[in-house]
Amino acid sequence: MNIAQDIREILGSNEAFAGKVDQLSDDDSLFDMGLDSFGSVQLMLALEERFNVEFPDELLNRKSFASIRAIRDAVSTLVRPEAA
Repeated sequence: MNIAQDIREILGSNEAFAGKVDQLSDDDSLFDMGLDSFGSVQLMLALEERFNVEFPDELLNRKSFASIRAIRDAVSTLVRPEAA
């Protein structure tokens, strides 16, 4: 499973990132690039479906969705416990 690639694929389906997701670095601010609150909710739902996880309240914040790296780190913490 390549979490970062899956995140990029999901972001590519968001209007704000269509056609430019491959140009993003892992640390680019997704909010500066056009992600809004509605888009972040859509992103969260798509991530939950893709990785079969549920974001706990403590991860439902702007910081968790600020960049591809931040999302990857958040998803990684949710996926690992299930694999153990």
